[in-house]
Amino acid sequence: MSRMFGTDGVRGIANEELTLDLAMKLGQAGAYVLTKQQNHKPTIMVGCDTRISGDMLSASLMAGACSVGANCIYVGVIPTPAVAYLTRKYMADAGVVISASHNPVEFNGIKFFDADGFKLPDALEDEIEDQIKRNMEDIQFPIGSGIGKIKVRTDAREEYINHAVRSVPVNLSGLKIVADCAEGASHYTSIEALRKAGANVIAIHDHPDGTNINANCGSTHMEELCARVVFEKADVGLAFDGDADRLLAVDENGNVVDGDQIMAIVGCSMKAEGTLKNNTIVATVMSNLGFSISCEKNGINLERTAVGDRYVMERMKEIGASLGGEQSGHIIFLDENTTGDGLLSALHLLKVMVDSGKKLSELAKVMDVLPQALVGAKVANHKKDKYMEYPEIADAIKKLEEKFAGEGRVLIRPSGTEPLVRVMIEGKDQNMIREEAEKLANLIQDRMF
Repeated sequence: MSRMFGTDGVRGIANEELTLDLAMKLGQAGAYVLTKQQNHKPTIMVGCDTRISGDMLSASLMAGACSVGANCIYVGVIPTPAVAYLTRKYMADAGVVISASHNPVEFNGIKFFDADGFKLPDALEDEIEDQIKRNMEDIQFPIGSGIGKIKVRTDAREEYINHAVRSVPVNLSGLKIVADCAEGASHYTSIEALRKAGANVIAIHDHPDGTNINANCGSTHMEELCARVVFEKADVGLAFDGDADRLLAVDENGNVVDGDQIMAIVGCSMKAEGTLKNNTIVATVMSNLGFSISCEKNGINLERTAVGDRYVMERMKEIGASLGGEQSGHIIFLDENTTGDGLLSALHLLKVMVDSGKKLSELAKVMDVLPQALVGAKVANHKKDKYMEYPEIADAIKKLEEKFAGEGRVLIRPSGTEPLVRVMIEGKDQNMIREEAEKLANLIQDRMF
């Protein structure tokens, strides 16, 4: 049986793979494992994104947590990084977000934070999963006053907005910004924060109805934002994802500025200000080779980790780094929050623009993006870790690695959040690497279907 937890919590199609029963059990096991050392009645912070299944899953999860004696604070629709921050601020014992991030509406997920707002290490996730597999045999279910209760807080999102604008003080007066909220959790918080800082904001995809989250919008579908920035003659475009823990940007000419470029821009500024701790940025093996070259040129150390922002975070904590993230736009500013934060990333990027007086297109020249092709092969979730067990696939990967040795690289990895095996190739010729990536992805999909 495959591991229940992926790189970003438990994910699946709501009401099919991620059932109410599983949500309740995760609430029970999660509350027990994360609070069993406490000598007081524990409190769990719970929030969700805008997808329609959030109500039923959060209700089920909180019912499970209450059944093992934990109280819950429900903060409703709110960004993932807000839950991480508020868990610490309100001194809760743990936090939970019901979200499938950038995935389509039929998916949902459950991810946990500890009392300090950090995503859980593998060992704690395994302990939660073990409790579920053993049918909660270690848990004593209370009765009477021992049962937990649920409190709803409506002021939480304002607390998060205030934290963000205090953390990155910048006057955005005179900046025209197009912000794509992905019909997700940032539809209020990001727009309100940017306007509070003085920006002229044109908000798009900011009317979630429960079914339109990430639908041809947000950080995974940038085409409309790119065109809108040019049409509006805006200074910059900002693209959030469904749970607002990632950010991608668009320069004034309509060109995408990805997470690697944002980290390079902000990292160089932080180095100049003396706030880039240990003169180091932590990124993943998926980061573009151009990012590594840029860091070397600018005297910045680059540490690489496995894919997943929690692995980035773990390494940041180990070495005392203040900046890290992923090409996909999960960027962590550890002095201000404990997880990827799209709003903080936006404010940091905008602050560099304001302080330098430079356009984003000029700032983005700090890094040359080398051609990169990323193709996903659709496979069953329970098979996606086993692609090297197929001799024909293993042989094809070996031949590709030999072909691009010294002039690029090949990276094959199962997605931690979707039923996909991702094929990434970097090289000098965009057409060739795209063709090779598609050929390998098709082989994986055909053989593993």
